[in-house]
Amino acid sequence: MRLIYLSPVPWCSFSQRPHELARYFHSRTGGEVLWVDPYPGRFPTLSDIWARRPGSGGEECDIPPWLTVVKPKALPIEPLPFSHAVNCLFWSRVESEVYRFADNSTVLGIGKPTTLALQLLHKPGFRSSFYDAMDNYPAFYRGWSRLAMMNRERKVINKVSTILTSSSALYDRLRYMASDVRLALNACAVDRLPPVGKACSFPDGQRPVIGYVGTIGDWFDWKLVITLAKSNLKIKLRLIGPVYVRPPALPDNISVEPPLPHIEALSAMTQFNVGLIPFKETTLTSSVDPIKYYEYRALGLSVVSSAFGEMALRRGCEGVYVMDRNADITQLVTQALTTCATPCSTARFRINNSWKSRFDQARIFG
Repeated sequence: MRLIYLSPVPWCSFSQRPHELARYFHSRTGGEVLWVDPYPGRFPTLSDIWARRPGSGGEECDIPPWLTVVKPKALPIEPLPFSHAVNCLFWSRVESEVYRFADNSTVLGIGKPTTLALQLLHKPGFRSSFYDAMDNYPAFYRGWSRLAMMNRERKVINKVSTILTSSSALYDRLRYMASDVRLALNACAVDRLPPVGKACSFPDGQRPVIGYVGTIGDWFDWKLVITLAKSNLKIKLRLIGPVYVRPPALPDNISVEPPLPHIEALSAMTQFNVGLIPFKETTLTSSVDPIKYYEYRALGLSVVSSAFGEMALRRGCEGVYVMDRNADITQLVTQALTTCATPCSTARFRINNSWKSRFDQARIFG
């Protein structure tokens, strides 16, 4: 069996769900993967030009022998009506690679609805196909572009054999649009985590640490973080990751730190007493199941989170403390700091929430 996967993110970026799916496919089937990197889908905006792009944390690009990466060329005009007629002129090399790689055992995977994806879906000969819906993609656009993306996604859904959805909200949105829609929540790479240990203890006199590791963008709720810091002056808040928005004035007990490679970021998390996920409640975040939730819990950390997406459905779950409008933040933080997962419960969480377990349950490759 072989897999051709049109990814929404480049292979040479920090490991995300698409990377884990490709690794899982090879591990389960022994088959090779043709990975198609994304191409630009829109013109740059003024914010792209004036904003300085932060560092990514120095992730290395390791291409295993069983994987081939193809980088399509395209003009950033995809929302426009004539975009396919123009960009298809750049795709002859990609199509040649696809036809050279494919055989009658090949599965075609779509990570994001694009015109290139539709072009390949119309070609015969694939054993099966799937769309892994990781985001509410139309919500990223406005006006005519949003309608164009909705139409493109609907066409992809009508052509693929199976749809995977990474959150309950995405499942609810798409389950009536096709006959085979499966919920496959996110997970964590347990094979690359440090050994299970006692994560929440801290020496007497040392300030407890609530930490966040990840991108800080428009969806990051600074107001909530500042409220959290001011209502708990004895704690320290560490925010680690690339910053794409200008931070407001911050209390002294909040530190903003540069991004780290994934292995170092995991090591930094082991120094936290509680993991933090402070996202705004928006149309975009309503469809999100954050991978950092799984990483925090797999390290034995309690999680303090805003009430967005899949996290809003985890009220009452072990080790999860959801901050909503009526929550007593000081009390929630106290509860999170005094709740410590046992090594046994953490090991059990890892087993139940590994990428292997998640994709096995989805039965995407038979």
